[in-house]
Amino acid sequence: MKVLLTGADGFIGSHLAEQVVRDGHEVRALVLYNSFDSRGWLDGISDDVAREIEFLPGDIRDPALMMSAVRDRDAVMHLAALIAIPYSYAAPDLYVQTNIQGTVNLLNAARAADVSRFIHTSTSEVYGTARYVPMDEGHPLQGQSPYSASKIAADQMVNSFHTSFGLPTVTIRPFNTFGPRQSARAVIPTIISQLAAGKREVQLGALTPTRDFTYVPDTVAGFTTALTSTAGVGEVINLGVGFEVSIGQTFDLIAEAMGIDATATEDPARLRPANSEVERLFSDNTKAREILGWQPKFDGVDGFREGLRATAEWFTEPAHLARYRTDAYVV
Repeated sequence: MKVLLTGADGFIGSHLAEQVVRDGHEVRALVLYNSFDSRGWLDGISDDVAREIEFLPGDIRDPALMMSAVRDRDAVMHLAALIAIPYSYAAPDLYVQTNIQGTVNLLNAARAADVSRFIHTSTSEVYGTARYVPMDEGHPLQGQSPYSASKIAADQMVNSFHTSFGLPTVTIRPFNTFGPRQSARAVIPTIISQLAAGKREVQLGALTPTRDFTYVPDTVAGFTTALTSTAGVGEVINLGVGFEVSIGQTFDLIAEAMGIDATATEDPARLRPANSEVERLFSDNTKAREILGWQPKFDGVDGFREGLRATAEWFTEPAHLARYRTDAYVV
């Protein structure tokens, strides 16, 4: 298939770009335009994969460019978004422009190009704190941060283009993906990078909330399955392991995996506003199993440990660790 992949320069997007190329598809990778000609994490991929990618610098907020980007594509895999929750408190307008209007720009372009599949990336944050567990796709949506509110709106726009215009959409809703290349704004890289830099008292946000962490190869497998599956059109599909663990327990597992004796403390600067914190996320992945035939390979505590070990190994490579600021909290 001829695929447009937005957000290809980011964490999940770069892993996905590599896999989609290896699967034999023709990839046009939208990377955020910048004056350094950086392709983000795609700068470090192997030459044999990079040669097969058509790189397109741009911004999903530009509707004319999105029309051009989607033209002649069979499918759109839309991952581009602003995702940092703390920054959404400071710049909510920017999240509306990128996550909502940017998604609408791509939807209009996909409709004009008559694509055969539009895969949209949601987030488990749209559910807010669990009202029941495990959380299926029918769980109420709760915009507990400007980020999550913007993603709820984007999800609804995608659904509206399916119901109103028949656009063949699939909304993939990952739960807390982690792995190599992830931003230190996420908790697992925050822990690993601080420990790898020699800190033995690690500064974190709240330690009691629980998450359902999915190792990035499993998330990528969910997306690639959705690309080629004949099922799932019009559906919202969770990608989660179905394994719940607290941030404090996660810290302990990482320290154990790295063989380090350390403690975690709550840094007030890293705490979300009280009513904005999502206290509990725990997925029901029944639809992913039944509709896509997807199931995580890294499941349960053993799978989580395996993913943590591999992630820690990547971060502790000096060249990788040097790309992270471990001495300051950056929103």
